[in-house]
Amino acid sequence: MSEQPQDLKPRTKAFALRIIRMYSKLPKGDAVAQVLGKQVLRSATSVGANYREAARGRSKAEFISKIGDCLKEIEETGYWLELLVDSGCVAASKMTDLLDEAHQLTAIFTTIDKTSKREQF
Repeated sequence: MSEQPQDLKPRTKAFALRIIRMYSKLPKGDAVAQVLGKQVLRSATSVGANYREAARGRSKAEFISKIGDCLKEIEETGYWLELLVDSGCVAASKMTDLLDEAHQLTAIFTTIDKTSKREQF
């Protein structure tokens, strides 16, 4: 749907690339860091992919469904990032920017989701 902000495509891609770089720096010998890292890698890279699918949605219902997927994935990403910090795998100071971006994207997708649903009815 073309009425949505186009800057989310590069923004979600940039976020995914930042997560990829973070994951590549996790200690390879730390099983917990690797498991949590793979989870965050999967969910964070899904956000942009789902947004691109939403942008090409064939109907408002399909758009809303994919935006819901974006919202689920970005919320999950925030959870895994928090676990990486809370488990001691990554220093909180190194995650501040990624967590902030995850929270901003959550707010953006929440707004898009609510607005789209309101406009549908």
